[in-house]
Amino acid sequence: MQIILLVLFWLLWCALHSVLISHTARTYIQRRYPVIIPWYRLAYNLFAVVSLVPLLFYGTALRGETWFAWSGPWRIPQVFLLASALVLFAAGARRYDFREFMGLNQRKGRNDCAALTDDCSLDKDGILGIIRHPWYAAGILIIWARPLDTAAILINLIVSGYLVLGAFLEERKLVRRFGAEYDAYRRQVPMFLPLKWFRLRKQC
Repeated sequence: MQIILLVLFWLLWCALHSVLISHTARTYIQRRYPVIIPWYRLAYNLFAVVSLVPLLFYGTALRGETWFAWSGPWRIPQVFLLASALVLFAAGARRYDFREFMGLNQRKGRNDCAALTDDCSLDKDGILGIIRHPWYAAGILIIWARPLDTAAILINLIVSGYLVLGAFLEERKLVRRFGAEYDAYRRQVPMFLPLKWFRLRKQC
């Protein structure tokens, strides 16, 4: 029963998180309560973090027998996953505007920027020329690089699905913002796995 509650709580968190960041929700709030909009992104991020804390504690309390541990020779792929995630986070941070991501720029009256760049342009350089969503990919790598028991596996499946769905929803915003330019970009650059980049490097 506790595992079922854990799954339901995570599904609720993911659903609420997705709804609140959606274009529909933001447009509704902008029409009804425009005074909130400059603070919306910042409040959304704070709410996401604060509401996540009890879920993490609850999941930790339900830890059971480990099904898979990254021990012995499995340490090597674990280190690879964690190192790859760190590289993706760092490379993404070089391309994204942290103030835009946190919602600090919006407090100054600037509109929410779909691309999270300092000038709201479509950035296709650096890591974003290799994969389109480095932070989502890094998040997936990190959660699967931990010891896996029943609770961890269920949470990982939900969060992985949520991150993939979040990437698709984000791309809908980017298509609305950049149109054909973004369509061309996503035909050239993969979403999570840099397979095209590796093939090009091999050909060179």
